[in-house]
Amino acid sequence: MKNIRNFCIIAHIDHGKSTLADRLLQTTGTIADRDMKAQALDDMDIERERGITIKSHAIQMNYNFEGQDYVLNLIDTPGHVDFSYEVSRSIAACEGALLIVDASQGIEAQTISNLYLALEHDLEIIPILNKMDLPGAMPEEVSDQIIDLIGCSMDDIIPASGKTGLGVLEILEAVIKKIPAPKGDEEAPLQAMIFDSVFNPFRGIIAYYRVKNGTIRKGEKIKFFNTGRTYNADEIGILKMDLQPRKEVKAGDVGYLISGIKAANEVKVGDTITNFINPCTTAIRGFEDVKPMVFAGIYPVDTEDYEELRYSMEKLQLNDSSLVFEPESSAALGFGFRCGFLGMLHMEIIQERLEREFNMTVITTVPNVSYYAYMRKNPDERLIVNNPSELPDPSGMERIEEPYIKAQVITKSEYVGQIMTLCIEKRGELTNQVYLTQDRVEITFEMPLAEIVFDFYDRLKSVSRGYASFDYHPTGYRNSDLIKMDLLLNSEQVDALSALVHRSNAFDLGKKICLKLKELIPRQQFEIPIQAAIGAKIIARETIKALRKDVTAKCYGGDISRKRKLLEKQKEGKKRMRQIGRVEVPQEAFLAVLKLND
Repeated sequence: MKNIRNFCIIAHIDHGKSTLADRLLQTTGTIADRDMKAQALDDMDIERERGITIKSHAIQMNYNFEGQDYVLNLIDTPGHVDFSYEVSRSIAACEGALLIVDASQGIEAQTISNLYLALEHDLEIIPILNKMDLPGAMPEEVSDQIIDLIGCSMDDIIPASGKTGLGVLEILEAVIKKIPAPKGDEEAPLQAMIFDSVFNPFRGIIAYYRVKNGTIRKGEKIKFFNTGRTYNADEIGILKMDLQPRKEVKAGDVGYLISGIKAANEVKVGDTITNFINPCTTAIRGFEDVKPMVFAGIYPVDTEDYEELRYSMEKLQLNDSSLVFEPESSAALGFGFRCGFLGMLHMEIIQERLEREFNMTVITTVPNVSYYAYMRKNPDERLIVNNPSELPDPSGMERIEEPYIKAQVITKSEYVGQIMTLCIEKRGELTNQVYLTQDRVEITFEMPLAEIVFDFYDRLKSVSRGYASFDYHPTGYRNSDLIKMDLLLNSEQVDALSALVHRSNAFDLGKKICLKLKELIPRQQFEIPIQAAIGAKIIARETIKALRKDVTAKCYGGDISRKRKLLEKQKEGKKRMRQIGRVEVPQEAFLAVLKLND
């Protein structure tokens, strides 16, 4: 066990984690040069196309150092704030972390939040200055930032480049010398923590675990501590580029387990695996339950696909346990699911994965957050409102509370003015401003979560020309003056487009949404009014003009009364059509509401 090292890689998005992981795999000979491809650990098409890591990936490397053979278990983690849940799970299975900072970009918001996650678990941190081969690298400045942040010395920072392979041997040496070997007792009752699971259509659910104590052997009967279910360990082994079966996996190691489990809800990430005959007495302290930040409805385009969508969502949940969903129905869209996501990128990725991996075409409604409503009759009881249609009658409501977040933005000092303007426009309150270096500022402010759900991140990137990094965490609920805004198409309410908005923003937002829908909804044979309403009061209106068929074309010359008769007849027809006409809302319209300022 003294020759095992478990470590993960943490960094801000696009600081070169996956490229550096590729070099580590190549140097240790885990992957042959002919099989080598960029982002070797990212196995999803979306990850390759976008150049981001969505899912943590575990892999075992063997390395000979000073005549000793070492086993290195590496977990490559995502860098985007929406996937910090994946990072927290990886950190719980490790003893050390490589903190990678881009030498040309410096320290970003997500670097700091991931670092705090690692320090909470008492991990040994190895700072690495990546992308040293770039002409824009600023090693001295960025090294000073790292020293200020974690209090290490200049000699501790390893200069590296994932592209050229600079510093890879030094990183492997630091991993072996600095990261402590896992502690555990091979003779104690089995205790292993599940940190991830994937679904394989042929073999069922494959659980990834880290053994804390004891040994897991092939064929023995095992028990899941929290669910209380028992299984046979049909196959166990370690994670190389593909799964490698073993007879036993001992304390301190990371491995996989296949036991023919088919139902998604039987494997809980964070659960403890133990031996059925000689079980451990306590479970390993698992991960906190994930708290979804953004809620949206996902509906099948064809209502007959509802069951298939449920099946697809369950399979997806196995691979991404931060997805939360429950059934709901809508008057406009039929049966579907109310889903909780960790952020807007997470929601976009889930929608794309449903379409790619399961061939499901879905409609996503306008995202919102969850509110608390308190009634006058019973002030102590709070109702959770996930959807604007669930909001109780305002006359009987005493108050409504909305979730607030503490947000940190790190940016260049020249963009501070525009960023502050954006935050104040989004009802944010500035709480702190710290100059990290001469031209880098950390701005902290508190703002409602509902305001960042829409287009906040895109606008932050555009006002700062891509130089601002953003990170947030929830701080609780506060009283707020919120009202429900409905959208009516041809006097019919479209509940999928309803939203809870702050009273001060209602008129402005109502006008923008009406204008956007006017562009996107195709013209019909009859006139369609688009109205935004608060209760019975209409606050904005746009009209989509009718397509005009020239009924008077066949009247050439003759009396005007003949033309008038035809026009009157057409007018009556349009009126009748408008009474029974239904307006189809295209999918772009639901999503365009998010990009109102484009």
